[in-house]
Amino acid sequence: MKTTKWLVPTIYILFLLLPIYWLVSMSFKSTNEILGSFTLWPQNFTLENYITIFTDSTWYMGYFNSLSYVLINTVLSVTVALPAAYAFSRFHFMGDKHLFFWLLTNRMAPAAVFALPFFQLYSSIGLFDTYIAVALAHTLFNVPLTVWILEGFMSGIPKQLDETAYIDGYSFTRFFIKIFIPTILAGIGVALFFAFMFSWVELLLAKTLTAVHAKPIAALMTKTASSSGYELGLLAAAGSLTIIPGAIVVYFVRNYIAKGFALGRV
Repeated sequence: MKTTKWLVPTIYILFLLLPIYWLVSMSFKSTNEILGSFTLWPQNFTLENYITIFTDSTWYMGYFNSLSYVLINTVLSVTVALPAAYAFSRFHFMGDKHLFFWLLTNRMAPAAVFALPFFQLYSSIGLFDTYIAVALAHTLFNVPLTVWILEGFMSGIPKQLDETAYIDGYSFTRFFIKIFIPTILAGIGVALFFAFMFSWVELLLAKTLTAVHAKPIAALMTKTASSSGYELGLLAAAGSLTIIPGAIVVYFVRNYIAKGFALGRV
């Protein structure tokens, strides 16, 4: 019985890690080895794929472009969502429930619906192929999500906290920054995580709204075909590196995510 308790979770974790291991293993192989034989680990270990990524400006700029618009979007989404979530959690007004539901319906819509309108709009106003274009497009999906998450955390904070602060002479801005935000740090951490991850993995809008200067790494990975076929080793190396930013974010917000599952809307 004791063996079963740790054996089943161990097998499950290994099953989840298998694709990641296989991707990393492929990144240290040449394309010929990947296509020529089935091996559990590299027979001819090579760093050539990673060297190509770190020396070719097209590749490393793809990572820089992706991180740029993802960080802009994450900060913008949470900054906009904080006062909106506070309003939904503290005030009742005509149509508040309908407005809240309407926000969530934007999050439910597929990105393909907005690709063409965004493309024409940003082309017309000169924002096409810029970081801000992708960042703003992603806020359409991330703001409703972050509002929903933060509203759940804020609703769990008693209104007496606000009233006590006002009695003590705090202005709203001072109260919100000094007292309220530290109280809901777990919710902010969860909101930052989901906003970052959606923007990092989203491909359709990022690919549609960029051409050369702001091309993300995900779009570059779809263009690795050469005269000899797809460069699978290079693709695997690029894919392995895309895991790192998400892993770093999870490491720093892991405690907040755990609290989010226990206390908030996750």
